[in-house]
Amino acid sequence: MSVLIDGKGFAATLRARVAGHVSGLGVVPGLAVVLVGDDPASAVYVRNKGIQTREAGMNSFEHRLPADTSESALLGLIHRLNADPAVHGILVQLPLPAHLNADLVINAIDPAKDVDGFHILNVGRLGTGQKAMVPCTPLGCLMLLRDRLGSLAGLDAVVIGRSNIVGKPMAQLLLAESCTVTIAHSRTRNLPDVCRRADILVAAVGRPEMVKADWIKPGATVIDVGINRITRDGKSRLVGDVDFAGAAQIAGAITPVPGGVGPMTIACLLANTLTACCRAHHLPEPEGLTA
Repeated sequence: MSVLIDGKGFAATLRARVAGHVSGLGVVPGLAVVLVGDDPASAVYVRNKGIQTREAGMNSFEHRLPADTSESALLGLIHRLNADPAVHGILVQLPLPAHLNADLVINAIDPAKDVDGFHILNVGRLGTGQKAMVPCTPLGCLMLLRDRLGSLAGLDAVVIGRSNIVGKPMAQLLLAESCTVTIAHSRTRNLPDVCRRADILVAAVGRPEMVKADWIKPGATVIDVGINRITRDGKSRLVGDVDFAGAAQIAGAITPVPGGVGPMTIACLLANTLTACCRAHHLPEPEGLTA
């Protein structure tokens, strides 16, 4: 049976570290979250972000806008947040309503306040090995891998998924750790064979239980980023992109769903906000919170 990678416990420790550093910082980091529309899942996520931000001793600024908000109005709000010295991090909750250009909106955020790490300048900096704000979910995955394995240098890593939010930045982070990285996806030929050579397998494809036990190299470390709601035997439940029951018999270590990668995302958002605040005020950055 695999070792379970306790993302929930790691995230709690990370949030406590952030809160401890904030208490002695001399300035209060501020995170502004913008929610457009009334998507229920997004609303719950934004509420949880606000709770955990305040628990860490930071200021939480929530801006809830109607679904028919114009692009010019949203860009105006972002412009004001960019100029507000009390705001060190800005996050626009995705997805946005269809009439809004997400790329335009994200790239309107000051890159130094882009705690989601989605701005094109941060994407470019990450890809070229420069100091960047790193997307929260891949950063959380990297922290879990470092904690489990120590040095990642020389390991074969396969990332299933090519999204801008997880797959691509995850691959860049693993490259920076001197892994040999393959980006695979749903159309990769002989995908099971590709996965079987991985010492590190990161599943972020968004298909419930797609990765089977016989896709996994014995002893490999499996990071399951997927969160999929399915109905089985008349009951709704959350599952990952990996068939956990089977994979746990083969892998050396694996993240569960829920309780694995998910809790790391908000914890890393808080870490990014602290990092942005330190950089804005030319203060020393705490160790271990960035890539």
